Amino acid sequence: MKIPTVTTARLNLRPFTLSDVDPLHRILAVEGVLRYFPTPDPPERDRVERLIAHQIEHWEEHEYGWWAVELRESGALLGWNGLQFLPETEETEVGYLLAKPFWGQGLATEGAQASVQYGFEHLGLATIIGITHPENVVSQHVLEKVGMTLTGPAHYFGMDCLHFSMDRPPLEAGES
Repeated sequence: MKIPTVTTARLNLRPFTLSDVDPLHRILAVEGVLRYFPTPDPPERDRVERLIAHQIEHWEEHEYGWWAVELRESGALLGWNGLQFLPETEETEVGYLLAKPFWGQGLATEGAQASVQYGFEHLGLATIIGITHPENVVSQHVLEKVGMTLTGPAHYFGMDCLHFSMDRPPLEAGES
């Protein structure tokens, strides 16, 4: 399948390639970037390579996945954003991770909104969820800004989380 590229006001959400391994590895090696993830330690380079390869395969299998996120202005890789199928629960999760210098600028919200819109409009998904660490208030605000509602505590990836959810908006007259 040809993975689409989605453009927002400030971002290009494009397919990952293996040339993204080193820049993504550098992003993930910065202290605190993975603070709220199940494995907060920076991964080895080969693990980042497997992550990217897995996302390419995920797109093939599910027709969605994570995009590499670039700043339109410079083409610099900022991290990832997109949708992930969770086989344990058969849910689709919106996820995002950005390099530290790009935190607090609304870029995660911009990318998450584009991902949710893609999931509803192009894939016809009925529901998209978001999962955050209970202490990750910033990520919780991102999910709220894209229209998700906190549904309660949950357990994913071996850790306690907060579960957010959003159903596809009803079609307006004339839409199919």
